[in-house]
Amino acid sequence: MDLLFLINSVLLGGALAMDAFSVSLVDGLHESRMRLSRQCIVAGVFGFFQALMPMLGWFCVRVLLSLFHQLQPYLPWIACALLSFLGIRMIMEGIKGNPEEEAVSHATLFMQGIATSIDALSVGFTIGTYPFLQALVCVLIIGAVTFFICLFGLQIGRKAGEHLADRATVVGGVILIVIGVEILLKSIL
Repeated sequence: MDLLFLINSVLLGGALAMDAFSVSLVDGLHESRMRLSRQCIVAGVFGFFQALMPMLGWFCVRVLLSLFHQLQPYLPWIACALLSFLGIRMIMEGIKGNPEEEAVSHATLFMQGIATSIDALSVGFTIGTYPFLQALVCVLIIGAVTFFICLFGLQIGRKAGEHLADRATVVGGVILIVIGVEILLKSIL
């Protein structure tokens, strides 16, 4: 493993983390009083899925290539559906006017992690030629980069959430829907 490999892995991690960053920002908007330990859990979930999906893609390239090719056209649709569902739920909660700020549930966080990392499955094709150890190092770097980018997104979201107050949940829901549609449009166009 050389310096170019490490730089490429960091850049790949940064590129893959952008959807997770956006959703982290939304989570920070939704929960403006989120503690640092909770922020680490949220960022950790995103980092975990951003590392897991390319490794699953690597596995698919090595073992299940034909199955992966059959599923690939549907992945953006799944991501769009999951994020739109979560966005609509957030908008409805915001319109109801929940006076108590609630933490993003574990199930919601899990769905966000999957939805924002589905496109990372295709990175398995990129790293499919790597030996196992090199692929593992690459995905660990991707996960770490995602973790720190998402922590940054949570901080920005928390600060903005303090200023938006009760409108933050509706704004966050709209942003989730936009991200889902953007993932879908990138795959179509």
